[in-house]
Amino acid sequence: MTETAELIDNDFLRQFELKVENDMAVIEYSLQERKIFLTKMIIPDPMKSDEFEKEFLAMVFDNIKERNISVVPTSPEIAKFVRSNRKYKRMLPVGIRI
Repeated sequence: MTETAELIDNDFLRQFELKVENDMAVIEYSLQERKIFLTKMIIPDPMKSDEFEKEFLAMVFDNIKERNISVVPTSPEIAKFVRSNRKYKRMLPVGIRI
């Protein structure tokens, strides 16, 4: 589902966007110093599935990893994703445990 979609970092609205057909999934964020706080994930009903959610989050985390920024997940769904994916736990700032 996400193979042909392009992840967009809309820094004006402070959100990552992934448009698939006529729907758009969004993760809102707040950037402070060298940390990005992922605050809210919005996935429209036609796109809702565990597989899509994991792919979308992986795309966002890979994008953030390329920029060498620490991640602070404040949304329960995003924190759950980090807990279940060890490779992304290293992106948490020192002292933050999930």
